[in-house]
Amino acid sequence: MAADISGMWLGTYWQRGNPTRFEVTFAQGGNTISGRTMDDGYLGEASLSGTIAGRRLTFVKRYLASAQAPIEYTGTVSEDATYMSGEWRIGQFDSGNWEAHRSEDDLTQELKSVVAQETQLAGTATVG
Repeated sequence: MAADISGMWLGTYWQRGNPTRFEVTFAQGGNTISGRTMDDGYLGEASLSGTIAGRRLTFVKRYLASAQAPIEYTGTVSEDATYMSGEWRIGQFDSGNWEAHRSEDDLTQELKSVVAQETQLAGTATVG
């Protein structure tokens, strides 16, 4: 069974020792993953597509507004699916490490929490 990585993640990748922060949102259907990412650097937004098998994931990142070569990512998701890390590679030219943590800003979870609180409040309200 594949780990569920759907949702927003915040991460960092290192290129020649220099860190770049990014946000990524994954969508998952079975073993297929896709998504969008936004780098803090000059390359900006990119699309992602790949697969996940158990806790191992592989995806390709393609920048939308540049002719940058596709970047291959491999990695492993933690057992509790809140952390992932691995290596990225641009052909034989360059490679480095990356990591990401599930974002606390997951709006779906936040919405579920708000609805649950409102439901509890409605259940305890008295009509008088």
